[in-house]
Amino acid sequence: MRKIHHKVRRSIFKVLDVFYPPFRRFMPLQTYHYAACGGGNTVLSLLIYFLSYNFILHKQVLDLGFIAFKPHIAALFIAFFITFPIGFYLSMFVVFQGSQLRRRIQLFRYFLVVMGSMTINYFCLKLFVESFGWFPTPSQIITTVIVICFSYISQRHFSFRVGSKSGDSKSMRTKDQVPVQ
Repeated sequence: MRKIHHKVRRSIFKVLDVFYPPFRRFMPLQTYHYAACGGGNTVLSLLIYFLSYNFILHKQVLDLGFIAFKPHIAALFIAFFITFPIGFYLSMFVVFQGSQLRRRIQLFRYFLVVMGSMTINYFCLKLFVESFGWFPTPSQIITTVIVICFSYISQRHFSFRVGSKSGDSKSMRTKDQVPVQ
């Protein structure tokens, strides 16, 4: 499993490194990695959302018996369950590699931020689709822009933070943190 992980990670870096030179003057490497990985995961999420809404749910309410979801909300959850683990993997092993927090702490914090993002996403979709009467897929695209801003700031400064503001990572180490190997 570890061999697969290292091979996947190296492959991702190879692809990202090919396209970084034009962006070098505009953004640091970590921001580029976040934009590329987050952008890829976002495109995947939008694709899954579109396919789920139109072809899996057929624009119909998803009735689970004990709860019913409108199709644009059900499609949001379907996309979430697929892209959450992919996003965590990319954030932890590609974008924010220097964090000294234990993986379970990172996962918990990532989950909290993603839940914040899902909440923003949910209420924006309810507003745009149900109140404003906009089409679901363009509404999801607009909502995604809002969520990306929240997510980047939260992931960088909360989920995968590296050290304190003074730059001394050892001063922030607790029993839940392990050194980077």
